[in-house]
Amino acid sequence: MDTENPLLLIVEDDEAFARTLARSFERRGYRVLHADSLAHMEQLLFEHMPVYAVVDLKLKGEASGLACVRMLHAHSNTMRIVVLTGFASISTAVEAVKLGAVHYLAKPSNTDDIEAAFGLMEGNAEVELTNRSSSIKTLEWERIHEVLAETDFNISEAARRLGMHRRTLSRKLGKQRV
Repeated sequence: MDTENPLLLIVEDDEAFARTLARSFERRGYRVLHADSLAHMEQLLFEHMPVYAVVDLKLKGEASGLACVRMLHAHSNTMRIVVLTGFASISTAVEAVKLGAVHYLAKPSNTDDIEAAFGLMEGNAEVELTNRSSSIKTLEWERIHEVLAETDFNISEAARRLGMHRRTLSRKLGKQRV
């Protein structure tokens, strides 16, 4: 393993964001690979052994970054995986960690945040607990994302399981971007 120039894999379908993130990490001494899908990531893993990975939770075609996390962790259980998302929810954060991610960050996150997350080896027991109870909208949002994660972000199947029309679910997701 090259400790001076560690290999980082970015799994992100937003080309501009991936390019910006890659340049920023390259300036910090990382060698960077970029995959825009699960299939592309799988191809890269045949030839490379990344030490770090940054994975977007929601990829084009309604693919799930959680499937990427599972595959990356199976490829190397020592890889430091950070999940980035604009669709933050407790259920997807829990699933990402269960599948092997070391941290879960809501977008926008910068290179400093991601690099700090790579270095976290254990949880923080000093995180402030709040007395705020969840609103009905928050509970609905959590349930929607739980079902989305269960269905690998298949909107039609998630809508069926939730008992709502696919367009209604799409509209709710469009309104609640975090």
